[in-house]
Amino acid sequence: MSEGRDDDIEASRAPLLDHLIELRQRLLVCVVALAIGFILCFALSTQIYTLLLHPYEVAAQILAAQKLAEAQGPHVSFLDGILQFLHLQPTTPNHKASGGPFDLLLALIGLKEVPNIAGQNLKLIFTAPLEFFFTKLKLSGFGAVVVTFPVLASQVYGFVAPGLYKQERKAFLPFLIASPALFIIGAALVYFMILPFVLWFSLSQQITGMGAISVELLPKVSDYLTLVTTLLLAFGLCFQLPVVLTLLGMAGIVSSDLLKEGRRYAIVGIFIVAAIVTPPDPISQTLLAMPIILLYEISIWCVKLIELRRKREETAQDIVPV
Repeated sequence: MSEGRDDDIEASRAPLLDHLIELRQRLLVCVVALAIGFILCFALSTQIYTLLLHPYEVAAQILAAQKLAEAQGPHVSFLDGILQFLHLQPTTPNHKASGGPFDLLLALIGLKEVPNIAGQNLKLIFTAPLEFFFTKLKLSGFGAVVVTFPVLASQVYGFVAPGLYKQERKAFLPFLIASPALFIIGAALVYFMILPFVLWFSLSQQITGMGAISVELLPKVSDYLTLVTTLLLAFGLCFQLPVVLTLLGMAGIVSSDLLKEGRRYAIVGIFIVAAIVTPPDPISQTLLAMPIILLYEISIWCVKLIELRRKREETAQDIVPV
């Protein structure tokens, strides 16, 4: 069995100079891909930044709808649904909202139009002459990495694959698919759920309608991009937990029993991490912590399956006649 695995390595061996030449070629492909992705994203930077403002627009309209419903009473069903979701009760004791949290969820994911309240135009500012230009450059760099990730991952895999056994290459491929898929799920959770609630909470802290006193939120374009990219990276990386734990299980560093015994400590640690990487509000912390706890439980089952497969392989080797 080991001789066959050694043959795989021997067949893929190459002189050091050949490895260096291959590394240079693959790095060149990565640089060219990043450059093309950067130019493409910079050309569309205004559209991309406008797309990132959608959660802010949803939050502003929800807050405006909430205030309108509070002022006018239960006349608009969808506004009642917003109030029921935010206040956990109908607008009046004797009125049953025909909308509800489900309406708000549909609005957040873009399947239901949020009521367009007049006078709720978004306004962001920049205080330095070239601030928005440099913000576009940062956005283009971030977008280039996201867009060209398949190319980057394929080049990395193509370089390290010859040094892996055949079975290891087969085991490594699913992680190349699972990792970006989990990152996209985490980023989607941020875009459609976390950001609207975080921005709604921020907008709700404004002081208006008190005579000459006015405290309004006017975010800078650079600060808004930093908030969005930070949350996207935080959630995307935290959602890699099953990949990391499964790889550790394949390496024999952790076991399913160890993960089960450390479940309570893991939950505490998850909430601590969620409190650090999210804005200081319990909604976003909980929305990050709960999926990660679920992913932790999934990781336990993944490690358990690896252990069962390894045990079957060892049993099969023991019964092979000499």
